[in-house]
Order: sequence, then C-alpha cells, then structure tokens
Amino acid sequence: MTLVILGAGGQVGRELSDLARAQGLDVRAFARSEVDITDAAAVAAVVHGADFVANCAAYTAVDKAEADRDQAFAVNATGPGVIAQACAEAGAALLHISTDYVFRGDGDRPWREDDPIAPLSVYGESKAAGEAAVRAALPRHVILRTAWVFAAHGHNFVCTMLRLGAERPELRVVADQRGGPTAAVDIAAAILAIRERALAPGFDGWGTFHFAGAPATTWHGFAVAIFAEKGGAAPVLHAIATSDYPTPARRPSNSVLDCGKIGRVFGLAQPDWRRALSAMLRTQ
Repeated sequence: MTLVILGAGGQVGRELSDLARAQGLDVRAFARSEVDITDAAAVAAVVHGADFVANCAAYTAVDKAEADRDQAFAVNATGPGVIAQACAEAGAALLHISTDYVFRGDGDRPWREDDPIAPLSVYGESKAAGEAAVRAALPRHVILRTAWVFAAHGHNFVCTMLRLGAERPELRVVADQRGGPTAAVDIAAAILAIRERALAPGFDGWGTFHFAGAPATTWHGFAVAIFAEKGGAAPVLHAIATSDYPTPARRPSNSVLDCGKIGRVFGLAQPDWRRALSAMLRTQ
C-alpha cells in the first residue's frame, strides 16, 4: 500500500514524510516545486496506484492572501478539488488539512465540526472552498482542521518569536486571540493513525474532524511559554489587544477547536503542545 504526500516541503509534509518512512511505509512525497496540484494530469500521475493521499499543500500567508486572492484560491480551493477528483478516479482515500480560520471566532466555547463556518479572511474563505471541493468530489475523505501549527522549520510563530527575541529587547504580542498551538509532528502522527484506521475493513467514519493542541492559550501566553522553555535571556513581552496590532486579514478571536469527535472515531487525544515545544526547543 502506498502513501502519497503532496506539499511535502511544508511543516506538516516534512514531518509526515520523515515519520512515515521511519515506520517503513511505502511513501511517495512531492514538494510544491515537483507537482502543481492545480494540474489535473500531473496530480493523476502521482496519485495513480496509491491507497491513501495526504494533501499537506496550502497557501498559508494569511495577510498576503488579502491581496493575492487568485493564488490563495488556486492552491487552497482549486487544488484540493483536483486532488479529490484524482483520488476518486484512482480509488484512493484522501486526508486534506484545513484550518480553524474557517470559523468567525466569536463566542467562548470550542468550535465543533458541525458549527456553521463564516471565515473572516481570504485565507479562511479559500480553505472553506477547498473543504467544499473535497466533499463534492470524494466520499472517502477526512478533512482535518488544525490550528496554530509550529515546527523547527518553516514560517511559524515559534520561529518568529525566537528570531525577534534575539533582535529586540521588548516584544508586543496579541493577548485576545485564543487557540490551540499544534506541533506539526503531532499532526503527522495523527495522520498516520487515521490512515491505518481508515484503511481497515469496514471503516465508514469519513468526514470532518478537529485536531489541535491543548491547553488553549493566547498568542501572548504561547510566547511566554516559548521563552520560558528556551531559557536564558528573554525579551520583555507586552500583552496587547488585536486592535493595537492591525493586520490586512482579520483573525478569529476564538480559534479553540472541540476535538472530541476525533477521539471517539479514531481514538486520538489532544496532544499537549507544551511537551512538543519542549522537545522541539531541545533540538535548537
């Protein structure tokens, strides 16, 4: 059985490729430069013969997407639809990664999979459109919404904080947006567990699931944890409101995801992001 990974150069894609190979799986992994996911012929060629496809490719520049709508929708909406159609024709199942940013972010309870979506940004709109395209083309899918992804590589909050903390004595960090930081390595492990369960005879639990780290925190709380875990000299961290740091894209104030369903169907518990952060920083 063959696992195909698209977007293998990104945070989750890299971790998934490494972990799958370490487990001895037959893996075909493709970075963005190797496969254009909007090219139906190219996608069909790499998906052929696979039993399970993981789409880790995404346009994740949230603010840039506001002025780059066409490209964001090409990667986040058109591409997933092309992949889902190719999987349908090849007889493969698909796991597609989505985001907490499909929700409007009001209220104070965690978002469930069946809550109505109402994205606030072009990025969120494009990811919501990608979910719809997958659902329309392929019944045998798992849409995995996650949040606040971090790894030792790539563009993410942890790497940004460490870089800025080395350059500046003080940092201003938003303290009124809440979410669940999620290590890319934990997402990779969850994908492999989902694949094993989904390919077992008689499985019929396809659909949308939430998987994010716990406990919920704010960006400021996350930053405090990063520098406390890193040790040594650290910048002074000032808690600020979203209104004090305007950005092109609006972000949900409540990005906390209810992850109960994935536990019931796949037996996956929410990972503690603090353990993953500690392990990651020990390698820095």
